Amino acid sequence: MKTLIFFSFAFILCFFKANSAPDPVLTYYGKSVRTGVECYPIMRLLNKVGYDSIGFIFPAALSNKTCPVGVAFTSQTEGAGHSLIITPVNPKKGVIRLSTDVNIKFSDTNICHESNVWRLKYDKAMKQYVVMMGGVEGNPGPETLDNWFKFEKAADGYYKLVFCPSVCSYCKTMCGDIGTAIDNNGVSRLVLGGEPLSFGF
Repeated sequence: MKTLIFFSFAFILCFFKANSAPDPVLTYYGKSVRTGVECYPIMRLLNKVGYDSIGFIFPAALSNKTCPVGVAFTSQTEGAGHSLIITPVNPKKGVIRLSTDVNIKFSDTNICHESNVWRLKYDKAMKQYVVMMGGVEGNPGPETLDNWFKFEKAADGYYKLVFCPSVCSYCKTMCGDIGTAIDNNGVSRLVLGGEPLSFGF
């Protein structure tokens, strides 16, 4: 009888653990990052030689053109950088959680008057996939695969941004961490791969 009760209790624990929600993304103050609420990311960049720099992200023009707009990193720590609004695949959920598809966008407008939603797009000049603006918010499915990202826990205690959308069960997608790489103009751009980049809020 005791054995039966023990296995029943163990089964219940495993069931609840398997069906529990992923951990929330937390700020430095231990509060959950909320859906649709502005948050200010602080970035940590660790390059191949171990140089650690703190900075912010901001919209940046590509090449010598004003538009379109990409997402870049700066190690200058003056000000608070540009705020973000993060929305999960189910916008009714009030908290941003790990391993969950999210849209990310800058909260302010841009000079190109295009969508502030981030997306992944191939850059011919850099010969790699880069994070740009102009994405579509919501509408999860095969048409919007490039617009979905995930936060995962990083080894340094911060969070890393991952591109590995799961909004389409039958689609073949590439996966990888979002890092930085220097473009032809010396701008540190957010790219798929590159130097490891961590997010804090």
